[in-house]
Amino acid sequence: MNLFAPPELITAEVYAELPKKFRRTKVSAERVAAGRPAPAGGCFLEGPSFDRKGNLYVTDIPFGRIFRITPKAEWELIVEYDGEPNGLKIHKDGRIFVADHMNGLMLLDARRGTIATILSRHNLEGFRGLNDLVFAGNGDLYFTDQGQSGLQDPVGRVYRLSAAGKLTVLADNIPSPNGLVLNNKENTLYVAVTRANAVWRLPLLPDGTVSRMGVYLQLSGGRGPDGMTIDEADGLAVAHPDMGAVWVFNHRGEPLYRIQSPKSEIVTNCAYGGADRKTLYIVDSEAGCILSARLPTAGRKMYSHY
Repeated sequence: MNLFAPPELITAEVYAELPKKFRRTKVSAERVAAGRPAPAGGCFLEGPSFDRKGNLYVTDIPFGRIFRITPKAEWELIVEYDGEPNGLKIHKDGRIFVADHMNGLMLLDARRGTIATILSRHNLEGFRGLNDLVFAGNGDLYFTDQGQSGLQDPVGRVYRLSAAGKLTVLADNIPSPNGLVLNNKENTLYVAVTRANAVWRLPLLPDGTVSRMGVYLQLSGGRGPDGMTIDEADGLAVAHPDMGAVWVFNHRGEPLYRIQSPKSEIVTNCAYGGADRKTLYIVDSEAGCILSARLPTAGRKMYSHY
């Protein structure tokens, strides 16, 4: 039995491909020993986030790189370092924060081309491996600590780093927490739970704690949801690796669109952009490119800018 009408199919277009000169064939010996050889495409892009000039920042996990893509779709290498950068978000004051699987929470100085760790552990215990992050309007930062958690070891965490610098664990029982977004009222945090193939809903109480979290969306197929973004009507866009698609749901969780990649099945993340914020920019990690899709619904002013 079908619960909903089939979502409208939209095929994305290629917006920008990583130039050949930036494609790599070798990763560090340590990464090879850890069972992570060089990806076939010579990169694995993630973490899309626009600045106020319309530049799109993306990370390259296996090669420790961060790129900036200009509005003319020109690629610039901002920094290359010993790390595994994944999520990236820009604070309203212009600071660029990075969730790095190896190093923890980092701060990028794009002008100088430098990056440094600002937080690597909680209560003297190192993080398992940070994945993604999102800012609230008041400057609080929420981020996921995914590591290798899964259904066999559901110990992934969600943290909040307050604007005053206090670090709090909001949840510690998640099987692979990945992308996360806040709703418009900022009283609900949505978390992509990759190994459970679901999106969880974490209601935020006035005192900052979480109450009665539960499943908001249950997906099927693929390896589970990865990065997400949200529009001005609280509609979620959810990247789904191995499905080669981004699903777009309305505020009730009803599927509206399936945006398909024309390049590969490994679609990992997305962000709204463009002058009117109605264009969804999608990371095809396996192909090493950024896709774009024009949506009929209006995009919101994203926290990836804040």
